[in-house]
Amino acid sequence: MTIDVFWDARVLEHDTGFGCWEARPSDLLAEQERHPENAVRVRNMKAVLERGPVADAIRWRPGRLATEDELATVHDRAYIDSIRQLCADGGGRLTSTTCVSAGSWQPLAAAGTCLAAADAVLDGSATTAYALVRPPGHHAQPAQADGYCAFSHPALVAQRARDRGVERVAIVDWDVHHGNGTQECFYDRGDVLTISMHMAHGAWGPSHPQTGAPDELGTGDGAGHNVNVELPVGAGDKAYADAFERVVIPLLRQYSPDLVVAASGQDASTFDANGQHNVTMAGFHRIGTLLGELAGGRLVLTQEGGYARSYAAYCLHATVEGLLGRPMALADPLAYVPDDTARGDAAIDRVWDALAPYWTR
Repeated sequence: MTIDVFWDARVLEHDTGFGCWEARPSDLLAEQERHPENAVRVRNMKAVLERGPVADAIRWRPGRLATEDELATVHDRAYIDSIRQLCADGGGRLTSTTCVSAGSWQPLAAAGTCLAAADAVLDGSATTAYALVRPPGHHAQPAQADGYCAFSHPALVAQRARDRGVERVAIVDWDVHHGNGTQECFYDRGDVLTISMHMAHGAWGPSHPQTGAPDELGTGDGAGHNVNVELPVGAGDKAYADAFERVVIPLLRQYSPDLVVAASGQDASTFDANGQHNVTMAGFHRIGTLLGELAGGRLVLTQEGGYARSYAAYCLHATVEGLLGRPMALADPLAYVPDDTARGDAAIDRVWDALAPYWTR
C-alpha cells in the first residue's frame, strides 16, 4: 500500500510572525516567540515522512493554487475578497490569534493542494491521499476566520466530492479543538456527516460561538448529522481509541459513506501546549490503524493542528504507519502522562445520550 502525499512549498510563505505565543508581541518580554502556526512545524512533518521508515510507501505529488471560484463553493465572496485585500495591504490579524501576511495569499496553495488530493481519490489515481498543508482549515466558517484558519479545507474537500456526484461524505476530525468551521458549513445538511473529537473548551468568543458540546446535533436535514465527542482535558490514548471504536466506527458503519475526509491534527499530543491532552505516538498510530481499516480506500486527509514542532512530526509518522497497516517502527522519543480512562468513558456516554433519536448505539 502507498499513500499519496500532496505538497506545495508555497504554503511556507504564510508568515505568522512572532509574539507572546499566539498573541501580539509583549513589551514585557526580552524575546518573543514564534506564532505556534509557523512553517517549522510542516517542514519537520515533511522531513520525517521523507526520512523515516514510511518513506518507501510515500508517493509525493504536487499541490496547486485554488481558484476563487473553488473557494466560493464553501465561502462567501465578500469574505474571500476581504482576505485577499488584507494580504494585498501587507497583512494583519483576522482575529486576535489568526494572522495573514503579504505572502499569505499564496497559501491558497493550502486549499488548492487539498482539492488536488481530493481529485486524485475521486479520479481513482489514489486511494488514500494526505494534503500536507498549512495553515489549518477546520475552524474557518463560510464568512468568519478563526483559530489560525482562513479557509475550511475539510469542507472544501467534502463539497468537491458532493459536486462530483459522491452521495454521502463523512468528515472525521481528531484535532484537539472543536471543528466548528466544518460544523457551521454543514449544520443543516444530511449529505455530509461531521464528527469532531476534541477537548472540552466550549465557545471562545465571537469568532467561535459554537460550544462543541454533544447537544449541537445539526438542524433541519442535518439533525443528527453533526456529532461532537467532547473529551476531558488529559483524555489520552485510550479515550481517543474508545471514541473511535465506540462512536466513530458505529456511526460510519450506519451512515456508509462513499468518501471519508479526515481532519488530521496532532495537537492532542502529550507535548502540545495548545492541546493539554496526553495522546502519544501509540495513540495516533491506533487512530491511523482504525481509520485505515474502516475507510477501505477513498480517504482524503487534510493537515490541521500540531504545534509541538518536533513531536507533532513523530505523531504524524505514527498516524501514517497506522494508515498503512504497519507496526510502529520509530521509538517514542518523549514520555507521557497516564490516561484518564474513567472520564473518557463518561464523555462517550454523553455523546450517545444526545444521538439516541438518530442513531443506534
